[in-house]
Amino acid sequence: MDLKQLDYFVRVAELGSFTRASIALNIAQPALSRQIRLLEVELRQNLLIRNGRGALPTEAGNLLLKHGRGILHQVEVAREELGAVRGALAGRVSIGLPPSLSRLIIVPLTRAFQAHLPHARLTLTEGFSVVMYEGLRVGNLDMTVLYNAENSPEVEVTTLHTEELVLISKADAARTKPQPKKSLVKRQPISLAEVADLPLILPSRPNAFRILLEGEMIAINRKPQITMEVDGLNAILSLVKEGMGHAVLPGYTLSNFDDPAPFTVRRIHSPRIISKLMLVRSSRRPNTETQKTAIEVVKSVLITAMKPYN
Repeated sequence: MDLKQLDYFVRVAELGSFTRASIALNIAQPALSRQIRLLEVELRQNLLIRNGRGALPTEAGNLLLKHGRGILHQVEVAREELGAVRGALAGRVSIGLPPSLSRLIIVPLTRAFQAHLPHARLTLTEGFSVVMYEGLRVGNLDMTVLYNAENSPEVEVTTLHTEELVLISKADAARTKPQPKKSLVKRQPISLAEVADLPLILPSRPNAFRILLEGEMIAINRKPQITMEVDGLNAILSLVKEGMGHAVLPGYTLSNFDDPAPFTVRRIHSPRIISKLMLVRSSRRPNTETQKTAIEVVKSVLITAMKPYN
């Protein structure tokens, strides 16, 4: 299989158009079409459905697209390792981030990456655990940050940070003292048994926070009173802000709001709910020197970003 043809196919499939792909690749459209057709002949499969609106992958095309992205990424890694022989930390590093963490660290992570690895190219992907694991498996991601990742022979897991889940509620309409803008109100701690009696807005399973909370409640013979299931932490917090229920999340998720004053936070006890933030990478692929440096950059940025919430 010609890697150039594979690259052309991936670009057409991703852009959904031969015209757009020819512009992006700086190649004449007839030449691009000819290369894709040669690939189809070699594989004896129709890979793209051509219509007046563009080009869509067939079932076989979707399968090749998934594998092709990983193959092309591994070629980039190989080039990077060869470059490392010359002493250059270069190549591409692809990192997956959970949505709840992206806004908090994406800017400082990018700046730190530019400072420590100026000749490398950073690719950031936001997504949930299932998508991140698949990215590691097929080779689209070099590493990902996940909550409470499970150990398995296929991955290497390093705990970066532990964080308490807290009860986030709408702030009281009347406060004893006026609060300055952007101040977060912290109230008296609350037991997990008391949390179980409150109407909660939770993500649907298999969200890591949902699974962790349910497991801790089962241990005290209780279960959460779920008033709504909402996938999207910003959406959950917006509903909490309107008084439609309470959330159980890490305190740093409020960093997504420029003004956290409409919320109150209560620590949970008996027991505390501890979430682990972990760096996960495939155990089947060796770390390049660039990736090793990138891992240290991720650790440093994350620890610094979490300090105000400890």
